[in-house]
Amino acid sequence: MRSYRRHRLLVPVLLCALAVIAARPTAAGKDPGSDSGTGTGPATGLSAEVVRLYEEAAVATQQYEAGRKEAEDQRAEAQRAEALLDTQRRHIALLHEDLGRIARAQYRSSGGLPVAAYMILADSPEGLMRGQHAFSQADLAVNNAISKNKRAEARLAADEARAAAQWQALEKRNIQLAGLKADIEQKLETARSELQGQADAAVAAGACRGGVRLDQPETGFTDGDWVAPVETYELSASYGSGGARWSNRHTGQDFAVPIGTPVRAVGAGRVVKVSCGGPFGMEIVLKHAGGYYTQYAHLASLAVDQGEHVSPGQWIGQSGTTGNSTGPHLHFEARVTPESGSAVNPVSWLSARGVSL
Repeated sequence: MRSYRRHRLLVPVLLCALAVIAARPTAAGKDPGSDSGTGTGPATGLSAEVVRLYEEAAVATQQYEAGRKEAEDQRAEAQRAEALLDTQRRHIALLHEDLGRIARAQYRSSGGLPVAAYMILADSPEGLMRGQHAFSQADLAVNNAISKNKRAEARLAADEARAAAQWQALEKRNIQLAGLKADIEQKLETARSELQGQADAAVAAGACRGGVRLDQPETGFTDGDWVAPVETYELSASYGSGGARWSNRHTGQDFAVPIGTPVRAVGAGRVVKVSCGGPFGMEIVLKHAGGYYTQYAHLASLAVDQGEHVSPGQWIGQSGTTGNSTGPHLHFEARVTPESGSAVNPVSWLSARGVSL
């Protein structure tokens, strides 16, 4: 049974991504250079492009979800407005009935003659006054009923027009947000495919490029020295599980994430191994205080070089599906030596350090 946990994307990254993106130089503006050591050249541009699109996609998704939530709220508001409009329609129908009753009452009380005719035919001053009063009252009732009817119909028309305009504006905005989200995701998918292609070529040659330096986000980690290796993920194959893919038991914890997802150092340490080849494909091994090691495998890009020191949460690479991998994911191990065969349960190991997956 698979376990799920989601961690919030960094708020500064989400809110400032587009501003940061606009300020960054584009890959096209960089001069081609070496792919080793300094982390310059096409690999740098592509890795940075994937991260940039990754951030843009997160922002676009957040905007789209906010728009979708607004649409749900607007739908509820429209349903309430429709109920009010129904009330107005019933009120107008009653006003129409009142007009009919007034007309019928005038006809019955005057025997079919206009009130003005009774006034002309009055045979005394008292009769004339009574006729004039009746005429005034009838005229006032009719005018009031007509005015109320017109005002109600005007309000109804205005409310219907306003509701229609709100729906049209909301629908247009949601279509735009959906289009923006789809466009970014398409570009991201293309960039991920190119990044994975470069990684596959490096693994096939058995030669890693130098670390491709990625701009580090503001992390805000203040409550501990340990973090999860990726921020948003779905847990897949777990430690000790069996399957056709492994000759023995699974030695790590897999995090199902898309190609190009930034991979983080779970704690402070030093890079003791960078490898491109073998069953783990492109991998990094870190040494931590206390004699423990962590491995990050099946990567598509490296952001550090052997011998470097890293801090908790630092982006050290990008996830991929190199080596013996059936799909994009990060294979993470906690070990007592830098080599395979010394793994311990990584979920328990991280839990003991305050990180719950």
